[in-house]
Amino acid sequence: MTLPITVAIATILILIVGVMLLVSRLGSEKRVLPVTTEWLSELSTDRYRPMQRLLEEVDFQFLRSQKGFTPEVANRLRRQRVQVFRGYLHLLEADFNRVSAALRLILAQSECDRPELASLLFQRRMRFAFALLGVHCRLLLFRWGLSGVDVSSVLQLFDGMRRELRSLVPDSSPAVA
Repeated sequence: MTLPITVAIATILILIVGVMLLVSRLGSEKRVLPVTTEWLSELSTDRYRPMQRLLEEVDFQFLRSQKGFTPEVANRLRRQRVQVFRGYLHLLEADFNRVSAALRLILAQSECDRPELASLLFQRRMRFAFALLGVHCRLLLFRWGLSGVDVSSVLQLFDGMRRELRSLVPDSSPAVA
């Protein structure tokens, strides 16, 4: 086998394993805390706004232009930024799972069938899993200085789910889940 074919096969296998891990993680919500209207009213994509700027290349370009710059300093900054970014990503995934669990609970307790909402929920969960996988792959490449990371698609999916839940929860409800 030639080297490009071997690399392609290895890449495909890694992606398949990554997708399987993400789908299993999204499917197994270990603990879902109660979703209250207070939590829902405070829930916003603004909480994740720093993620969009955290890994911008502008900071690294500025750092390179400074006197005394060494590659070790840039590597340490990249490592630290990736660690903080992963923390935000973990919070985003937890919030997404809480919103998703609340929507599933609403579907289960609904007096009428809502197949369009069930389908939308499934589609968004799958799209979120694949988008999250893409972010993790780009984050790995970013760590090595090879790629940027765009988290806007994941944030849009989260915001869509959040808005859907907000539209279904009356303002006076004490708890959703």
